[in-house]
Parts: sequence; C-alpha cells; structure tokens
Amino acid sequence: MKRGDGQKVGLTTTIPVEIVFAAGKVPVDLNNRFITNPQKESFLAKAEAIGFPRNTCGWIKGIYGVTLAEGITEMVAVTQGDCSNTHALMEVLQTAGVRIFPFAYPYDQDRHLLALQIERMMEHFGVTQEEVREAKETLDRVRGKVHEIDRLTWQEGVVTGNENHLFLVSTSDMNGDWQAFEGEADRFLAEATGRRPLADGVRLGYLGVPPIFTDLYDCLEELGGRVVFNELQRQFSMPFTTDDIVEQYRQFTYPYSFFIRLEDIKEEIRRRGIDGLIHYCQSFCFRQVQDIILRQEIKLPILTIEGDRPAPVDARTRLRLESFVEMLRYRGQGWIYG
Repeated sequence: MKRGDGQKVGLTTTIPVEIVFAAGKVPVDLNNRFITNPQKESFLAKAEAIGFPRNTCGWIKGIYGVTLAEGITEMVAVTQGDCSNTHALMEVLQTAGVRIFPFAYPYDQDRHLLALQIERMMEHFGVTQEEVREAKETLDRVRGKVHEIDRLTWQEGVVTGNENHLFLVSTSDMNGDWQAFEGEADRFLAEATGRRPLADGVRLGYLGVPPIFTDLYDCLEELGGRVVFNELQRQFSMPFTTDDIVEQYRQFTYPYSFFIRLEDIKEEIRRRGIDGLIHYCQSFCFRQVQDIILRQEIKLPILTIEGDRPAPVDARTRLRLESFVEMLRYRGQGWIYG
C-alpha cells in the first residue's frame, strides 16, 4: 500500500476500508475510538450541550464528540444500511467543518448499485482498482488471523468472548495501522494456542451491534456463560472468502435485510452449538423492532437487553442475565425450569 499523508478518515461503521488504506490514509472507526476513550461520557455531554436530544442514540452522540476531540476533518458516513440518525449527524458535523463522503449500501444487495458506490469511493480517494486489489490481499491475510482467533473461541475454547469481540470489532479499521494490528494478532495467537481450554459454560451467541455496556462479557463469564459467537463483530471481519471486493461487501450481512442476517445466524447457531442468545438493542434504535422477527424465526431461548449510555451492566440487567444463564444451565441438564 502506498505512502500517504497519514490523514485520519473517520468511519461511522464498516465500509470498504481497503480504499482508505490504499490511499495512504488512516481509517478511524469512530465507534471504537469513542467506546474505548476514558472521556467517553464527556463526548455525550458535549453533544447534548449543543442540542442533541436526550432520546438520540448514544453511539451517534459519542461519534459527534469523539470526531471533534480527535480533530477528524474528513469522514465516510454510511447513509443507507446503518443508523438512520447518521444523516443528521453528517449535517451537524459539516457545520463544524468536517468534509463528508456519503456511502450507501443497497438494501437488496444489488451488485450493480454497490459496485457504483465502491467506484465513487475509489474516485474520491484517487486510487486504482489494482491498488485496492493489493490492499485487499494484505487485509485479507490479517483478517484470516482474526478468523483463527474466532475459531479458537468456539472450537478450542481457549479465547474468551471479550477477546473475540475486541479482535473482531477492530477489523473495521485495523486500529488505523494494519501492520501493528497484524503483529498484535500474531502475538495473541502464539499465546492463546498454548492455553488450556476455559472452563465449560453455557454457550451463548451475542446478536446485534456491539454493546455500549463496558463489562458485559466479563459479567456473563462471572455468571457461567461463554460467548462463542459475536454475530456482527464477526461480519466486520469479512468472514466469507472471495477475491472480488464488490462481492465481499455484498456478502457482508449487516447493512442489508434482517432476513439475510438471519441466514447467517441460523448457520452459526448450528455450527457452534449455541445454547441461547443474547440480543442487544441500543436505546432509541429502529433495530429494536427486528427482535419481533428474531423471536419468530429462531427456536432457541433469547434474552433481549437494552443499553443507552456507556457504563457497566446495571443491577437489573445483571439479574436478568443471571436468571437466563441459570435457566439455560438447568435446561441443558434436562431439568424443567420454572
């Protein structure tokens, strides 16, 4: 990948990051940068102070705050296939001097429309198809190492749900430095492969956007649950093999119909031997409504939890998680519960 000016480019969600790297820019997944920042609560306060409504998604307010704090001057904003509030966020950030490049995933996975979006983005960043192809080969190699970390989670049982989550979610921007990220993955794999398997626990699948709770995975493991499937985080890692970048982002399930996500969820439930599902919904998000379809289509116990602002799991949610894990444990032992 060519040397560039090292300028940061903010991302509102997963986009064809190969193009940003090929241009010599530094991609910054603003969601990851927000939730890992010790000052994250101040970002929400800053957004609310200028007029963001209280009932706006915490991630949107966090992205606004961290964009200004990080000095981001250019952003790729996904206008279709992610959060409906992104449109207003873009406009507010434009008034603050941030240049916005809009990117839209076609709802029905239309290949022609997606190809046009990718071509527009390549033209915007001034890169060729060959440069993007080379970047894709490099990033796919790194992704393959993260896929192995995922396999060690559900098949070998030597990686925790939180470690799995962190590596998978970081593939959206490779932490801005794919070489350093690859080195981190290599070191982790060398250490994890020498571990003893973790204690058996209730095998859980985590569905939905990454949690705004700061300690959800630790909480579940304390209660005897093990997350062996992080649905959307896995999708950010591009788990399907293809040499075609358009097809790669066509197979990426998150931006499209919920029924496309369901196909992948059902397959991974079967493959990973899932006992029950945690469905995380962000407060004030339209995706909460999809819980109706999930419960109609999936014949497994499902616990739906909701988060609003970055904080540890609250007492009420912890009690619900504890009851759910206990119920699954009794169910797995053939007991009649309740």
